[in-house]
Amino acid sequence: MLTPAPRAAPTPPRPVAPARGSATARMTALGRAELTLLLRSKASLVTVVFLPSTAAFAMRGMVDRLDLGGTSLSVATVMLPAALAMALLFAVYTNLVGVYVVRREGLVLKRLRTGELRDGEILVGSALPALWLALAQSALLGAGMTVFLDARAPVAWHLVVLGLVIGMVMLVVGAALTAAFTRTAESAQVTYLPFLLVTMGGSGVFAPRELLPGPVADIAAWLPFSPVMDLLRGGWTGDLGGVEQVRPTVLALVWTGLTVFAVRRWFRWGSRS
Repeated sequence: MLTPAPRAAPTPPRPVAPARGSATARMTALGRAELTLLLRSKASLVTVVFLPSTAAFAMRGMVDRLDLGGTSLSVATVMLPAALAMALLFAVYTNLVGVYVVRREGLVLKRLRTGELRDGEILVGSALPALWLALAQSALLGAGMTVFLDARAPVAWHLVVLGLVIGMVMLVVGAALTAAFTRTAESAQVTYLPFLLVTMGGSGVFAPRELLPGPVADIAAWLPFSPVMDLLRGGWTGDLGGVEQVRPTVLALVWTGLTVFAVRRWFRWGSRS
C-alpha cells in the first residue's frame, strides 16, 4: 500500500507594500463620485458656474462709480482679483458647506469612515470637484475679463497662484467648520452668509479696503480672506515686494491653521438631526 507523500507546507504570502499614491487614488475616486452628483444638481451648477461669472461682470458699473484716485488702483486691478475671489467663494465655500452637511445628514461621511479613507481624505476628496471647477473658472474669468477690460497680464504670476492655492485650502476647511455648526441642509443656505458678507464687504472683494475709513480698514486687514485678496491683487499691481509678501502669506496660513484645529475639534461625522 502506497503512503501518500506529505503535502508541502503552504508558502506564506508576502506582505504587500501599500501602493504609492493610494490615498490619491481613493480621493480621486471619491471626487469622481461627487462630480457626478454635482452635475446632476442644477441648483448647485448655477451657484458654482453661473453666479460667480455673472457677479464678476456685473461689478463693472459699481466699480466705475468708485473713487480710486488716491489708491493707485484701476478698474482692472479691482475687478480681476475680485472675479477670482468670487470663483473661490461660490465654487468652493458656499458649495462645500452644503455638500458636507448633506453627506453628513445622509450618514455618507460616517459610512466612509468605516472604509480605508481617512478623515482628511474624505473632506479633501469631497472637495475635489469644487476645486477643479474653481481653478477652471478662475482661468476662464481671468482670461475673459482681461480681454473685457483691455487689461494687462499679472505682473507677479506667483502671487496669483499663491493666493489661489491658499484661498482654496482656507475655504475648504472653512466650509467644513461652517458645516460643523449647521444642523440641516436647509439651514446651510443661511449659515455661510455671515462669513460671505463680511468677506465681500471687508476683505476688499467688492471694493478695495483703501476706501474704508482708517480704523475700519485696519481691522478689516486682519480678516481671514483679506491676505488672500492682498496676494491676488498684488499679482496684478506688483506692489508687494519680497518682504511685503511675507505678511499676507503668514497671516493666511495662520488663519488656515486655526481653522484646521477648529475642524478637528468640532466637526461631526454623524447626523445632528
